[in-house]
Amino acid sequence: MLLTATLAFGQETEIPAMVTDRPDATESPLTVPKGFLQVETGAFFETFEKDSFKTETLGYNTSLFRYGILDNLELRVGINYEENKLSMDDVAQEIKADGLTPLLFGAKVEIADEDGWIPQIGLLGHLYLPFTASEAFKPNTTGADFRFSFAHTLSEKSSLSYNLGGQWGNDSPELAYIYTLSYGYSVTDSFGFYVEIYGDFPENTKANHLWDAGFTYALQPNIQLDATIGTSFTEGQDLFLSAGVSFRIPKLKK
Repeated sequence: MLLTATLAFGQETEIPAMVTDRPDATESPLTVPKGFLQVETGAFFETFEKDSFKTETLGYNTSLFRYGILDNLELRVGINYEENKLSMDDVAQEIKADGLTPLLFGAKVEIADEDGWIPQIGLLGHLYLPFTASEAFKPNTTGADFRFSFAHTLSEKSSLSYNLGGQWGNDSPELAYIYTLSYGYSVTDSFGFYVEIYGDFPENTKANHLWDAGFTYALQPNIQLDATIGTSFTEGQDLFLSAGVSFRIPKLKK
């Protein structure tokens, strides 16, 4: 796919600036330009240990496909292949499960452009389709989420972005209110880093609060590498590591 993308890039003289929705948890309010396909893919590792139980999750392939169908509207499809492993200190045998999690299907729309103190604003939402998941990860009900996305330009090199919304999932009828807050800084035209806090407030259980930090590096205007490390302030995550690549396939000139 990278080879195909590279060949396509050579046929596009003017490439719009690429803005990705990875590696942080904060989604950008900007959509992919009309007629372009953007692929954001990578892998992650997450671990959590409590008492004598240790849970490890390895995502071999977490991919988001974004396609611009209008100047301010994109369609989004996401797939995720995971391996979960549960181990106990006093038991030699491990419990493993691997397969596809529910397919993500959704859309994003740009609502307003940044104007002074008014931020760039977008709205996005997804469904998580249970019938697309492997047996080990198949929920009984359809999950869903939505969020408003905001972005402020602080200077030529820095920006502040944040999301507010809600989600339903994991066969739970309760709504969890979600938030993210991310600060990004461009060291050079190609290299930048970010720090972020994010979490959720379920209606009937205690809140979860996490942080992460990472960097992005643009090999070309439409090929970007990223890496992330993070953990949680509350119980639930001891270590989170992620790395990936994003690239945009432009429409060919007629």
